[in-house]
Amino acid sequence: MLNKKTFKSEIVIESPGRINLIGEHIDYNGGHVLPAAIDKKISLRFRMNNSNFCEIRSSNFKSSVTVNLDKIDRSEIEWHNFILGVLFHINAIKPNAVKGFDCIIESNLPFGAGISSSAALECGLAKGINELFDIGLTDLEIIKLSRDAEHAFVGTKCGIMDQFAVVKGQKDHLILLNCDTLDYQLIEADFDPYVVLLLNTNVSHNLANSAYNDRRDECDKALATIQKKHPEYRFLTEVPSKVVKELKKELPQNLFNRALFVCEENQRTLNAVDFLKNKAFDRFGQCLYQSHYGLQHLYDVSCKELDFLVEQTTDLDYVLGARMMGGGFGGCTVNIVHKDKVEELIDNVKAAYEDKFNITLTSIITTISDGTKKII
Repeated sequence: MLNKKTFKSEIVIESPGRINLIGEHIDYNGGHVLPAAIDKKISLRFRMNNSNFCEIRSSNFKSSVTVNLDKIDRSEIEWHNFILGVLFHINAIKPNAVKGFDCIIESNLPFGAGISSSAALECGLAKGINELFDIGLTDLEIIKLSRDAEHAFVGTKCGIMDQFAVVKGQKDHLILLNCDTLDYQLIEADFDPYVVLLLNTNVSHNLANSAYNDRRDECDKALATIQKKHPEYRFLTEVPSKVVKELKKELPQNLFNRALFVCEENQRTLNAVDFLKNKAFDRFGQCLYQSHYGLQHLYDVSCKELDFLVEQTTDLDYVLGARMMGGGFGGCTVNIVHKDKVEELIDNVKAAYEDKFNITLTSIITTISDGTKKII
């Protein structure tokens, strides 16, 4: 078993979590999102071991996985599949480039909080292997193979936003990403005197993974129906809301709701960026609330705990905006809060939340950070 105290690192990688200010469930619909890397990270320490086996130990899970590079198959243990998927897809791009290595993983990213600990792990592992064996993978190859690993080995049909933000994040900047073309702009993240606060529900409903894939399938079905009359649209995010509304009778209610949310959320993201550039913080905050209500009522991926946390902020003049963040059915809300009122908000909401649900609320004050990088 790997021992941290005696482990002689050859390569050390830091790989961050991410937040997404707005543009939820839009990346797999080809639209615009506004994520950023954050200061909470996974640390991965690598060394070669002169064998054909890889031993990866998670300090957080207090367990390890040993991989035979000649036989990479899916595991019954979920966190192993993030590792196995990355190894498999690197080997598909660069056969025989990966040799035996040892790795110790430590994290201060809360698992299941919707801040993409999975993408941080995938991209950090891929970056470390790339550096350790001088494979020559580009950032875009690391991003895409990490996403493909999650599709094929974990079974979540995620878009590309999480991996892109984790790899391409830059300190003090948000990323306005076009998830179709992968063109992006860096947007200055200057909220002063406000800060970004995450409130973690500490619930993770079993619906999350299956419902995520269901929503993607529903979007595909809605688009197929729309394309029968409007073949010019390749993605739901390209469809104007008026066109969706014109086809309401031809779409089942759930597909109509999904399509309407997607087209409105994409436009809302673009509007939010304009407000942010012009320092119209109040209007930016309203976009966050509108996003949450759309996720709650049209996309049906919120839950009572998330809704409660958002509702607690709506009448507070020191909170610009709040919404659920991530796949849904648990995880965090993202809140833009005046820096002088952060502790007051946490104390008040924590007490109300525990009284309502008998669950301890945790909070995370984040700063915008750099993406995955080699430290040693």
